[in-house]
Amino acid sequence: MTGRLVLLGGGFSTDDDGLLDDWTLAHARVRRPRVCFLPTASGDAEAYVERFLALFGPRTDCEPSVLPLFRRELDDSALRDHLLAQDVVYVGGGNTANLLAVWRAHGVDRLLREAYAGGTLLCGISAGANCWAEGSHTDSFGPLTHLPDGLGLLPGSVCPHYDSEPGRRPSYRQAVARGQLPAGWALDDGAAALFTDGELTETVSRVPGARLYRVSPDGSGGVRERPEPSRLLTPG
Repeated sequence: MTGRLVLLGGGFSTDDDGLLDDWTLAHARVRRPRVCFLPTASGDAEAYVERFLALFGPRTDCEPSVLPLFRRELDDSALRDHLLAQDVVYVGGGNTANLLAVWRAHGVDRLLREAYAGGTLLCGISAGANCWAEGSHTDSFGPLTHLPDGLGLLPGSVCPHYDSEPGRRPSYRQAVARGQLPAGWALDDGAAALFTDGELTETVSRVPGARLYRVSPDGSGGVRERPEPSRLLTPG
């Protein structure tokens, strides 16, 4: 079975046009996918859950659900059954380090690996993009820093908000140049990328100029930064 995941530089939590979410759902394995939202990185923030349900609940092209872990409602068997029944798992933003710790405490990390191997499309924004890689660039500890931890489903590292948050670009480039993070992918807000079995398959954007970049050491103490070709999404 092919493993697929999507890095999102936007979506229902930040955008009103739905372009990146529509594009993501179009890559699900069925026409009307089951979509489970994991708000773990935000501590299961109620407003975040409510926004997901408000925007995905009325949709007729998917079946949404939410999996809380801070007020867990399912036992181990039901938790596994629910996650493995999903066609799309959508992970929200927040604290990457906390997200990984909570998932491991509840065994969700193992279930997500199993779902990925079985063909479930994994996706997420910010911390929900960071978590799939071997390492990431994060503000989980306050200041921007490198986190050499993740599920490792995507080889290398990830940096979200590459163009929008002060310090992101130079800090990530420095971490890659120094070997604190492996070569990886930097994502502008407004862009999204699909990976199939760890290889880049497609890159899109909802606004002109938003890009995905491949960032790798140049062998001389610096980095190479290569923008990937991107298709601009349009309404309708």
